[in-house]
Amino acid sequence: MKGLGKLMARNKIGELLDKEEKKENKKKKVITVLAIIGAIVAIAGIAYAIYRFFSPNYLKDFEDDYDEDVFDEDEDDVVEMVVED
Repeated sequence: MKGLGKLMARNKIGELLDKEEKKENKKKKVITVLAIIGAIVAIAGIAYAIYRFFSPNYLKDFEDDYDEDVFDEDEDDVVEMVVED
């Protein structure tokens, strides 16, 4: 009878250990998936930063030229009004 009790106890301990191993395996899978997603996001961020650094900003050049032309024409046409009290 003692042998049967020990065998059942070992079986229960074995089941508990199996459950713990399954939980650890699930955690490892989740961590692996999150690590892969994080690596992809990091690579995409670096690629975007490099793209922004090397791509010319045509709009900035256009806005600078446009602003200078408009202000040059307006300064010639300005009429000052003098108000006498």
